[in-house]
Amino acid sequence: MVVPNLPAIGAVVLPNVGGWVSSYYNRESIKTWYETLKRPDWRPPNKAFAPVWTSLYCGMGYASYLVWKHGDGFGGIAKGPLILYSTQLALNWAWSPIFFGAHDLKWSLVEIAVLDVNVALCAVAFYNVHKPAGLLLLPYLAWLGVATALNYVIYRDNKSITEKEETKSK
Repeated sequence: MVVPNLPAIGAVVLPNVGGWVSSYYNRESIKTWYETLKRPDWRPPNKAFAPVWTSLYCGMGYASYLVWKHGDGFGGIAKGPLILYSTQLALNWAWSPIFFGAHDLKWSLVEIAVLDVNVALCAVAFYNVHKPAGLLLLPYLAWLGVATALNYVIYRDNKSITEKEETKSK
């Protein structure tokens, strides 16, 4: 009988939970508000985001498990990298409510830039504990580069909308 590796399963499922919750709450905003924005021709199609994010969340979750396992859990050398991981996960989950929920293109850009730095630091910290774990974060970092560029171009090309939203909130 094969015994499931519950810590690994939990580590893989955890980041996906935030993605599932976010997609549930933001689905209407994507269909309505997001579709009204000027977006670059090079943007990935909307249907690509769910499978890409699911695979990235699984990879980052498994990487966190590897660091936890090879770094002696939260009491060993894994503690700092796992704190960085938790921070990047919170930042990752916060981006969608800022962008899609609050329709705040400027602050979502600031937030994703902070996320980029955090994930880069997390990848290095993971690599220092367990090389494959650090490497598992590289596709995530690459996709964040695309997402950051997309956020920037949408912000730049929709400044009039952003300025109207800021005026309304004052």
